[in-house]
Amino acid sequence: MLTSQRVELAASYVINPTFLFRWEESQDAHVLLYPEGIVKLNDTSASILALCDGSATVNDLIAELETRYDAEREVIAQGVIQFLEVSHAKGWIRVAS
Repeated sequence: MLTSQRVELAASYVINPTFLFRWEESQDAHVLLYPEGIVKLNDTSASILALCDGSATVNDLIAELETRYDAEREVIAQGVIQFLEVSHAKGWIRVAS
């Protein structure tokens, strides 16, 4: 069961150490590897996770992606926050300590 956690704009996230984020040539995509399997990521998801290094806040992620994709901040923010909420609920990421 997934539990929702509200994403704070000042929070920083890191990939959970039980997951390995990397480019997988055979999948022609970035993936999250874990003991039970693999998650194939689309380009946008991979872009967000690549920025989850513990030093960038959610605001920083939004600003970076707004520039990278030349899109409106509100649209980017909504997508980033939704992705982070789902990723956190699935255990892919955690709040940086």
